[in-house]
Amino acid sequence: MITVMGASGATGGAALRSLTAQGVPVRALSRDPDRLLAGLDGRTRPLVEAVAADADDPDSLRAALKGTTRLFLTMANGPRQVEHELRAVDLAVLQGVEHVVKVSAPAAEPDSPVAVSRGHHLIEERLRALGLPATVLRPYAFMQKLLLLAPGVAAAGVIHGAMGTARCNYVDCRDIGDVAAAVLTQPGAAGGTLPLTGGRAYSHAELAGLLGTLLGRPVRYVDLPPAELHAHLVARSGMPDWLAAHVVEIQRLAVERPEAPDDAASRLIGRAPRTLEAFLREHLDRFR
Repeated sequence: MITVMGASGATGGAALRSLTAQGVPVRALSRDPDRLLAGLDGRTRPLVEAVAADADDPDSLRAALKGTTRLFLTMANGPRQVEHELRAVDLAVLQGVEHVVKVSAPAAEPDSPVAVSRGHHLIEERLRALGLPATVLRPYAFMQKLLLLAPGVAAAGVIHGAMGTARCNYVDCRDIGDVAAAVLTQPGAAGGTLPLTGGRAYSHAELAGLLGTLLGRPVRYVDLPPAELHAHLVARSGMPDWLAAHVVEIQRLAVERPEAPDDAASRLIGRAPRTLEAFLREHLDRFR
């Protein structure tokens, strides 16, 4: 049985849809399984066993993982993400899970400049220490997160950031889901650490130019010192402090540790990854 954690999120939901599109039955874990099922189309719903589970409730998680052989592990970024994922890994071992596909982060190292990446390092280390076979997916930055820029672009034609002229790799969560489905189902695909990127890295100035072209009006990039960007995201965008800190850290990572596009995704899914331009066209109304 393939079980998907985080099935209500962007990446977990993408993995769920990719698996069921291939006719693969899936157990989907959610705090609200009825709502999860209600959001699925009629073709997908019969293939999904939606099970109630909460990472804060070990008993519910233990029961939900019973009979699982392959686990897709992803949880939303948050102050308790490491605690929750470590618990899931420990319970997966106890329930006899044979393989875990984990969504991690770039620079998942003990001395990483990104707090979230340091946390993912701890989880990867737990997988290794317990001897649980795993495939680690390391996307750099999600295209879906760019939708957080939409209000500023719509209201003032401005993107704020702290990347200078550095470029960042963006990957569509749906491509991550397709990679996960391939690893979970294709013989010989499991194992190792896979960097996942789009086909091209973009600076924020290039992103602003692309949006301006698509919208038919100017979009400016305003570069700020990291501390000012953090304050702007909290005060003007309403982000919680931890999320604003994460956004700033990821942007600084692009400056300090640039990452070239990688072909791991295209090798596994047999096609080029979705482009940033296509993603922005798909969601252009959000930026108008």
